[in-house]
Amino acid sequence: MGVFVYLPLVLPLTALPIARLAEQHLHPRSAARLLATIAVIMASCSTLCLGLLVVVGTAQLPGNPLPDGWSDDEVRKAVPHDRFAGKTAIAALTAAAVACAVTVWHHCRFRSRAHRTLAGLATTAEVAVLPDGVPYAYALPGSPGRIMVSSAMLDCLTEAEQRALLAHERSHLAGRHHRLLLAVQLAGCANPLLRPLRAAITYSTERWADEEAAVSTGDRRLTARAVGKAAIISHRAATGTVAAFAAAGPVPRRVAALLGPVPPERGWPPVHTPTGIAAFVAAAGTALSTLSSLNAAFALFVTLEAATPLSS
Repeated sequence: MGVFVYLPLVLPLTALPIARLAEQHLHPRSAARLLATIAVIMASCSTLCLGLLVVVGTAQLPGNPLPDGWSDDEVRKAVPHDRFAGKTAIAALTAAAVACAVTVWHHCRFRSRAHRTLAGLATTAEVAVLPDGVPYAYALPGSPGRIMVSSAMLDCLTEAEQRALLAHERSHLAGRHHRLLLAVQLAGCANPLLRPLRAAITYSTERWADEEAAVSTGDRRLTARAVGKAAIISHRAATGTVAAFAAAGPVPRRVAALLGPVPPERGWPPVHTPTGIAAFVAAAGTALSTLSSLNAAFALFVTLEAATPLSS
């Protein structure tokens, strides 16, 4: 197993160069899917390697239920610095599991509360208007998905801008963007080095919805105006609403992108460009992380099988 077990824990660093470049130079749909795929694969590999280290570390603890042979010197030699790495991995994997559980709990709790709010309304239409003085709008996934928008938000937008807003939220539901966002959030819980990808994917999904809204309305300038106006309204209200239609931060870049040309529909970026080089580095890091974790898992399996006494 050797040092290969440690590589997937640090290889997520190779994904960072592409995060900003992808959101700037790739079509937002391609950027969101590419970054989410990289995040999930790398998080899975690092979690697997932590699990392998936990097996070695747990076998050293007195009173553990594992076979006695798993604590032999041959097994411990398979991992450099086995004592420190094994015990540290136990704490790290426990912390990652708790963080993932808390994230899922908050996600489910928010959806449950939102659906209970919708159940108290008299309408079952796709768009639910809530009588609220705080301006917000967001897509609530479910079967079927719903769009929740406050009356304060609608009052501040023209009829055409309201159409752009609703088209934006419909794109979130149709593209199942909540799954990408939850996946990258869990990936960040599994490996903190992947947390910077969350901002990039959040921006890319918003840009993806912006482009779909621009196509739906047929007016990129109108969509940009709706995004900008909603951001100003939300900022003045000082709301912390999650999944808001517009919030402070990347909104100026979103507006500038909508006022520019339509992003090209291309897959892998050209190799000779900075984005292409960064994508190649991220792909190589992802492939190396996968191979390293599989190699470590196979090596530990062979070692543990040899160290396990045959049953009589």
